Amino acid sequence: MPTRLHEEIRNAYKSAIGKRREQIVTPALILDLELARQNLSLMVAKCKAMQVNLRPHIKVQKCAELALLEVQAGAIGVCCATVWEAIIMARAGIADVLIANQVGGAQKIRALAQAAKEHHLTVAVDDPGNASELSAAVSEQKAKLDCLIEVDVGMGRGGVRSVREAVELARQVAVQPGLSLRGVQGYEGHCMHEREHAVRALKAKEAMDHLSEVVEALRKDGHRCEVVSAGGTGTYDITGTDRRVTELQAGSFIFMDLFHAGLVPGFEHSLTVLSTATIRHGQTIVFDAGRKSIGIDFVPPFMALHPEWQARYFAEEHALFDVDERCTIRRNDVVELLPGYAPTTVNLYDVYHVVERGVVVDVWPIVPRGAGHGGIL
Repeated sequence: MPTRLHEEIRNAYKSAIGKRREQIVTPALILDLELARQNLSLMVAKCKAMQVNLRPHIKVQKCAELALLEVQAGAIGVCCATVWEAIIMARAGIADVLIANQVGGAQKIRALAQAAKEHHLTVAVDDPGNASELSAAVSEQKAKLDCLIEVDVGMGRGGVRSVREAVELARQVAVQPGLSLRGVQGYEGHCMHEREHAVRALKAKEAMDHLSEVVEALRKDGHRCEVVSAGGTGTYDITGTDRRVTELQAGSFIFMDLFHAGLVPGFEHSLTVLSTATIRHGQTIVFDAGRKSIGIDFVPPFMALHPEWQARYFAEEHALFDVDERCTIRRNDVVELLPGYAPTTVNLYDVYHVVERGVVVDVWPIVPRGAGHGGIL
């Protein structure tokens, strides 16, 4: 169900529809739909072979159209980072939405409880006090909310720190009105920075061993654990083969940025940033896509067709590349840059310019970025 803001954003950019991808005003976010569909088909097939469910993390894309595409292809639902993402996804028609984080703050908890009156939502918890706050809010709204106990499996961020804490929290959730325990979540994000596959696999297995120890203890204590949610794009081929895990939270595979491409091969780069060469002085070219236009986290972006020339520096609005005499790029020429990290690239834009066979066929708004989006507040 498109919101008024969704339609306003789409209308603001719809003049790009029908143009060739190189004709778009820069900097611009381009989604090659054919390559995105190819990546999605590949991940769905791999999950089927591994006998694990796919629940894509839409913090990467923040787009209802893409989320619906993934569910139509076989995903069981989506997971989100924020309440606002979850509300937009539920309103768009996603039947099973997980907030894979703890929700704190009275206004956000109230918004979550109000949304739970009409939609099936699940949220991660790791604290008895937070569970009580959620229970009070959904009880006031006469709503119900499912929960996953988050377990710290090595990141040192969210999650209970011991088996004992998990059991105690499960007992608290069990007696809280309006709350129902579905299972556990454990994100092995610390493994994503291990570039060597064997080391990454060892650490991911250790993380899942700990998560499974919690699951066993919860079941022995009489709690159901139908959901064991874990994984990301960088460990999908490891965690996905673990039969103790029921669903994968991989998300970046749909775009395959440079960071994740260094971890898992086989996916295409469907997301690029179109940029114009605004300055050329000798062998230095300056493009109009700096840190406010492209994610430089973990791995520096480079030109899609010219990986031999690496960026020297990314300023706020400028990308500086040192080239050599072979480079024929001149001022006003456009190039496509591959993001170092997709999630922090997408969040900088209003829309995807959706391209098929080199032509913009649609613009898809990137909207769930705050409380005001979709008239939530």
